[in-house]
Amino acid sequence: MIISSEEIESCRTGQTGNPHQWLGMHKLGEASGLVVRVWDPGALKISVLQPGENKSFEMKMVHSSGFFELHLPRRRKLFKYSLLSVYAGGDRQWEDPYSFLPRFGNDDLKGFSEGWDRRPFEKMGAIPLEHQGSSGVSFVVWAPSAKSVHLVGDFNNWNPISLPMRSLGDSGCRELFVPFAKCGDKYKFRILGADGKLREKTDPFGWRFEPPMGNASIIEEREVANLIQKRPKQPSDPRDEPLSIYEMHLGSWRFANGENRPLSYLELADQLPEYLKEMGFSHVELLPPSEYPYGASWGYQVTGYYAPTYRYGTPEEFAVMVAAIKKAGIGVLIDWVPAHFPADEFALARFDGTCLFEHENPKQGHHAEWGTLCYNYGRPEVRSFLIGSAVAWLDRFGVDGFRVDAVASMLYLDYGRKDGEWIPNQLGGNQNLEAIEFIKQFNQAIHEEHPHAISIAEESTAFPQITQPPSVGGLGFDFKWNMGWMHDVLRYFSASPNERPNSHDNLTFGAMYQFSENFVQAFSHDEVVHGKGSLANKMHPGEHAERLANLRALLALQWTWPGKKTLFMGCEFGQWQEWNFESPLDWALLDYPLHDGLRRLVADLNALYLRHPTWSKSDHKSDKFQWLDCNDSKGQTLSFLKFGEEPAETLLVACNFSDQLRHRDWGCPHQGHWRVLLDTDSVDYGGYGSAGATVFETFPHRRDNQNQGLAFAVARWSVRVLALSS
Repeated sequence: MIISSEEIESCRTGQTGNPHQWLGMHKLGEASGLVVRVWDPGALKISVLQPGENKSFEMKMVHSSGFFELHLPRRRKLFKYSLLSVYAGGDRQWEDPYSFLPRFGNDDLKGFSEGWDRRPFEKMGAIPLEHQGSSGVSFVVWAPSAKSVHLVGDFNNWNPISLPMRSLGDSGCRELFVPFAKCGDKYKFRILGADGKLREKTDPFGWRFEPPMGNASIIEEREVANLIQKRPKQPSDPRDEPLSIYEMHLGSWRFANGENRPLSYLELADQLPEYLKEMGFSHVELLPPSEYPYGASWGYQVTGYYAPTYRYGTPEEFAVMVAAIKKAGIGVLIDWVPAHFPADEFALARFDGTCLFEHENPKQGHHAEWGTLCYNYGRPEVRSFLIGSAVAWLDRFGVDGFRVDAVASMLYLDYGRKDGEWIPNQLGGNQNLEAIEFIKQFNQAIHEEHPHAISIAEESTAFPQITQPPSVGGLGFDFKWNMGWMHDVLRYFSASPNERPNSHDNLTFGAMYQFSENFVQAFSHDEVVHGKGSLANKMHPGEHAERLANLRALLALQWTWPGKKTLFMGCEFGQWQEWNFESPLDWALLDYPLHDGLRRLVADLNALYLRHPTWSKSDHKSDKFQWLDCNDSKGQTLSFLKFGEEPAETLLVACNFSDQLRHRDWGCPHQGHWRVLLDTDSVDYGGYGSAGATVFETFPHRRDNQNQGLAFAVARWSVRVLALSS
């Protein structure tokens, strides 16, 4: 016996850290020939086959646990071989995983190890490929502190010790090429951690997963052929483009007809593009489609950063859905969650027996508010992992960008923490300097790799330069959700008519900072859940029709106010019940004229927004917005101008948020006839058309700092948008 008893014992007990040192075929020296060693628990007999020469060599069992050895003293040159194993229940012919050289070395993994590899998924995870003339699957996992890592899966009948992985030097990665693994096989990594604890982990780079409670990764082809739509070679400035986003949760949009289940990816591919096109949205934003175990997290507790969730179909079917939406001319954005991850035992937490992805100190590595863990953004491999996942969604599925969740929690070390519960940065402050650099790196990466891509920050503080490029000290996002404006206007609209004069500042304050960032005016899922009530129910107490009249006015204000637009599903037709992720939207409401009228208003707002150059091209420029009257708190009116490049592109927006019809003179910048483009009190939308005439001629009159005047009425709880007649 050439192999030592210690080496056998390390294999038998699952503690070998470098199995390729003794498993497989090795030269023993010029005078000693070759040795082949095989570890196959359960085998009674093994033969080494040399197909090219039609030769067979029977191996000697050197340990009853399944260790076999063959000494070939006269052979000097390594040769390709296969194995024939005999078991109590039959036999199998197979290729030895330990006969293959590693696909990567330290130099190949340098980018991952140093934090600048934007496509680590080309090396990491489970990749079906051909290696040394054999088809199989390459497995690579990062587990630098593990005592040993074993591959377990369908391909070895989940034997816990039969497939130990080799260490790839200083990279901290483990590798194994398995020629008998194939697409569709489930697998996990069985890791003996630095703490001496055994854990079975799913693949951080897995591209498909089975449902809980199994949580196994599934080997998946990496390419989705002929599905990704072509992108523009010269992308324009996204600030100048219309951006009207329909935010949605895939599982609770609609249920299948006659079935108590959500639509599949393929069913969504048939139904969703048509609806989005009918409603006129330019983009759809999907609540996190990445794999997650806990349904009530809605996808915000991600465990599979590279994989669409199993809940609605396969990754290829997800790609079909995205392609169908894009074919309809609608962009696809996804929620991306680099701010935290769940502490589930099967996923990233204490991956190799240490805090590998997270901080060791709970004052840095734990979100007490959410019960989740915080990424260690200072670790280069973590940056490669996260940024690689974003690039993978762009590469693989052709998505058009990201809404990045909970950015504020990343930026501040004291976020959600009391005094004494956080550690200051090296300068003594509360900013997470490592997270800031990571965010800059992320935005730079996606914009360089995919110049068309859009990134939107959900950031709830006044952190400076969120939407400025890193080259001038900014974070590099294209847009930021305007959380302040959202909360202010909802506070106003929830007030009664008698209370609104004292709440008028909530309508106007947003203009003070509107152009400090590139904003998206958003009414999101966060505002219609957890007891907050639906958007319709937030409107001031009143009758059904009055609430919907206020909601029509609110949405018209959102669409005419500077900035891009986001609206959560169900808000477009005034759903009464707050959102429930386990139930579909109440589509039956569209049988009622008031609700269908609201839906038509949103469609018309989108049509005007997408068609009218003033609305989309100028909404980030301060010189294209001007108040007419922002001080009429008593009358509860509000009016402003939006300018285009030509006088004919000017829009006049007149708002009446009182419970009385308001007929007054309004200032006007251009002489001529003005016509109403949109009136939220129109009968078509469920209103009464009580404002009367829709075309008006200017008259010389100094009003609202304008040289011309217009006299017209605005119905109660409504908004009118006027433009010069051609």
